[in-house]
Amino acid sequence: MKRLLLSSLAVVALAIPAQAAECPAVTVADPMGIAAGAFPQQYDLAEFEAAANCTLTFQENPAIGDLNGRIQGNPTLPPLADRLPAEPLVVAPYDQIGHYGGTFDMLSNAPEAGTSDLLSTRHVNLVRYSDDLETIVPNVAKSWEWNADFTQLTFTLRKGHRWSDGAPFTAEDVAFWYNNLEMDVNVMAKPKDYVLVAGERMTVDVLDPQTVRFNLPSPKPGLLAHFATSYAQGFQPKHFLGQFIPDLNPDADKLAQSIGFENGYAVVSAYYGSSDWTDTPSPMLAHPDKVPGMPKAVMPSLESYITVVDTTDGRHYVANPYFFQVDTAGNQLPYINEQDEIYINENEVRLLKLVNAEVDYKSQSVQLPGAPMLMDGAEAGDYSIDLKPTIGMGSLAFNMTSADPQKRALFGDLRFRQAMSVAINRDEINDVAFFGLGVPKQYIGFSPTPEFIDAKWTDYYAQYDPALANKLLDEVGFVDQDGDGFRDLPNGDKLVLNIQFATQGMSGQVAELVGQHWSEVGVQTTVKEITPDEFRSAQSSNQLDVTAWEKGMPLAMVIGLAEAFVPPYGGYFGGRTNMLWAEYIDSDGANGVKPPDWATQMMDDINSFQSAEAGSPASAKFGAALVEGLTGNLVMIGTVQAPNPIYHRNALKNFPVFKTWSYEYYRTYPYRAPQWFLDE
Repeated sequence: MKRLLLSSLAVVALAIPAQAAECPAVTVADPMGIAAGAFPQQYDLAEFEAAANCTLTFQENPAIGDLNGRIQGNPTLPPLADRLPAEPLVVAPYDQIGHYGGTFDMLSNAPEAGTSDLLSTRHVNLVRYSDDLETIVPNVAKSWEWNADFTQLTFTLRKGHRWSDGAPFTAEDVAFWYNNLEMDVNVMAKPKDYVLVAGERMTVDVLDPQTVRFNLPSPKPGLLAHFATSYAQGFQPKHFLGQFIPDLNPDADKLAQSIGFENGYAVVSAYYGSSDWTDTPSPMLAHPDKVPGMPKAVMPSLESYITVVDTTDGRHYVANPYFFQVDTAGNQLPYINEQDEIYINENEVRLLKLVNAEVDYKSQSVQLPGAPMLMDGAEAGDYSIDLKPTIGMGSLAFNMTSADPQKRALFGDLRFRQAMSVAINRDEINDVAFFGLGVPKQYIGFSPTPEFIDAKWTDYYAQYDPALANKLLDEVGFVDQDGDGFRDLPNGDKLVLNIQFATQGMSGQVAELVGQHWSEVGVQTTVKEITPDEFRSAQSSNQLDVTAWEKGMPLAMVIGLAEAFVPPYGGYFGGRTNMLWAEYIDSDGANGVKPPDWATQMMDDINSFQSAEAGSPASAKFGAALVEGLTGNLVMIGTVQAPNPIYHRNALKNFPVFKTWSYEYYRTYPYRAPQWFLDE
């Protein structure tokens, strides 16, 4: 049967009748007798048509032409047949076939702060985790294949897949991302952990336009899990960014100068940033005077939404007219026309906006202490609150590379860190901040705890024992020398621990309680809330004595991402510490401070762990060694692992119950936000 492609002119209503498609409108709730595909809740086109014995007819959003007109630099739209891949990803909605329209309202803390929640709703990568958080499924890639020893990972892409400006997306864009962005020091000053294997670079082969192969210098089975969870997308538009890279275009600098930039790499930085964080403010904000000369306001994307407004107050997005997913009735996704994001950095104001139902969905920066207020307003606001387990927990770390030699010596003494851990009354934190719903424990890096980890580590120096804390602090010479009730550094200098925190990374109540507990054993402490940007800047410049952030990583993530066990023990956007150890490692000893032997041993252990076969005795051995190194030396001090709230308005449909409140699986990415829709 010949496929029928309906243009927007042929669709006169926003509602999409399920019967418009020739195939059964399969949903997760009602599979209509159609067999499941090879992967949960989705099909390849040929797979779906064969299972349903039908030919799928495609429809587009009636407003898509108008939405496309708001994307700076986009040409007039061709027919839908020329915008969808030859084999689009067919998505089974959770409950029902949706309808087009509406604006998805969101709030974040600030540009590049508290924004991953909204980023995750439009995010795509080569693969993703299904909502069981166990099964990796195709996304941008149609399929993948490992060789026998996990040293070659081959992806097959979708023929006819296009960028948001209509240009073809091919394997060249994957190789370009790796070779010309991630591995070019002019773009990325230092390669990220996840683009290396045991510190060595990979190579990327383009086998044909739809086939790309990663060649690994040693096994790294977790590379696939990285692509399933990371904000860093394994592809970028070569046709657009490549024109500004001198190795690819001899006239790159001349072209850049013609639009007001110093050179080609300055243009790449404006669009791509100095990291692969996908939330870099667009040139509309960074260079408002140059917008008329900019080739595009934002670089082309494969995501479900494209930025069309970017200001200091927020951003606005419209649906990508070339998005590669359709539902089982043949309707191109996403259903929701637009997204709107505003910035609110005050936690109390964010909570009020949620209570007033001014937001459609929110989980990031919403923590358990705010749950009673949200629950009280749920009926009147017609929204729902789900309390879900977290992967991480609020953790603290002392800066063992402090610029102050007295502090460095004190913080570097394990007895001091042991004392500060047992000085924390985790039961009180659980009762006061988390209503008794949490679990007091020590930080071990892995979360949840794998079977190969000795249970003793989750309790290691996690008991409340102020007498032991005082004894240990006395032993290290951290005593009250002037009789004011607070301990002084061995040379007599005062020490005031300033716990700086951002609500994105730790509840204010937890920070206040920890400060109180430490003061009770004679350690003078102040607590100050700062913005996430201020926190990240201070910790990255080695200015913080103690860092406070939610930490923890599932086993599948650790197999692909080593950062939890390698100085500075986290990325820029999370908590990290001991920056001068990292500087020493990065400079091959030319700068910074040499890490202790146990820290360098962990670096060897994480490489061995990532190369070992998952579940093997070798994997268990090196995993156990990692925890012994990390927790045995109290690099991070854990507090209480507690659930956190997930908020959504009841008008938001096809919204499932999340399994966790977590960043680690990239928030909403497993829950298929393109098939959410607004019923109002």
